[in-house]
Amino acid sequence: MFSTQHPRFPSISVGGDLRFLCSWKIIHNPLWFPGISFRPGWAILMCLGLYLVGRLLLGVPFLIAFLIYRWRRRHLSGFSIIEDFLQTENNFMPIRYSYSDIKRMTNKFKDKLGQGGYGSVFKGKLRSGRFVAIKLLGQPKNNGQDFTSEVATIGRIHHVNVVQLVGYCVEGSKRALVYDFMPNSSLDKYIYSKEGSIPLSCKKMYEIAFEVARGIEYLHQGCDMQILHFDIKPHNILLDENFNPKISDFGLAKLYPVDNSIVTLTAARGTIGYIAPELFYKNIGGVSYKADVYSFGMLLMEMASRRKNFSTVAEQSSQHYFPLWAYDQYSEGNDLLEMGIVTEEEKIMIKKMVMTAFWCIQMKPSDRPSMDKVIQMLGGDVENLKLPRKPFLNQQEMPGVDIQGSLNPKSSNGEMTWSLSAR
Repeated sequence: MFSTQHPRFPSISVGGDLRFLCSWKIIHNPLWFPGISFRPGWAILMCLGLYLVGRLLLGVPFLIAFLIYRWRRRHLSGFSIIEDFLQTENNFMPIRYSYSDIKRMTNKFKDKLGQGGYGSVFKGKLRSGRFVAIKLLGQPKNNGQDFTSEVATIGRIHHVNVVQLVGYCVEGSKRALVYDFMPNSSLDKYIYSKEGSIPLSCKKMYEIAFEVARGIEYLHQGCDMQILHFDIKPHNILLDENFNPKISDFGLAKLYPVDNSIVTLTAARGTIGYIAPELFYKNIGGVSYKADVYSFGMLLMEMASRRKNFSTVAEQSSQHYFPLWAYDQYSEGNDLLEMGIVTEEEKIMIKKMVMTAFWCIQMKPSDRPSMDKVIQMLGGDVENLKLPRKPFLNQQEMPGVDIQGSLNPKSSNGEMTWSLSAR
């Protein structure tokens, strides 16, 4: 500490404080700013401003570095989860590709096949000349758990009705899945009447339904682990060059021991319109493989009717929700008259699909059949199929709950958005 005297100001004690030292220097040494005179108050404010600017210039880089550290730590934890899984799977069959391999296969992502919330799908070609579909995932979510789930489930599956995983890519934040290419796209292109769509015969649609049921039954009972898909819908059924169906998209799938009848989920998963009600309402019953049975029933109903379960163009309001209208028709002994001109053989196929769907979409999981029973129902005689009770919510089963539907304005095909609320 030192002190100084000025003829106009009293003694000022300066104890190592840069701000006061700076102001004293400016006042007493005009050479610092020649031609400019400062009052003591302004000099102090200027030094204070310089002090704050200095702190800001030093603080911003530290803040940026801290944010980068947090971001890298969060994302690297996701990558470590993926890497740990891949290292523990010694018998893992799919090939691991580098990101440069992925760019080469897709010719720098030239041929885009589609896009969704998961990312984008591109057509690619292996060195052998084999065509593949490469799903390039977007920003990592859930610490890479969705990616790990899909690789873990589909990587160990070998079934004619499940899409084959050829390989994968994990390189920094870049993640991709390489599948067999399905030239006939997904089933939704053939169910709903769209401009330019190619209609499938009733017999072919029935065969596709039967094969999808076999694929789901394999997931439930044919593997070492019970695989619950949780997202069975037309968009996730791919068709090869001969229109053989392949179940795809295992991002929401879960693996459980085969003897687990009830599984634990922290949140509902699936697509509204196909999601089983027990994932919302715990008093209906526990979550099990019957959730996939319900989703397949909704899919089956759409395949039989060649339309979405909710129709915005139906002539009568009672026909807006097709499963309800179809149930009333069958309970009254009528055929589904709006199916158009069909042969007797096709009527039998449609009836088997719809009657089986009624059993699959029962509200209570305990009332739904297992997938091996579903296969028997689809392959058996239609006379053996009995109409179950009305498979819809009512006030006795679900007190205090409303299910309301509203059109999604962003949808081009009349999709229905469901809202669930308590009365």
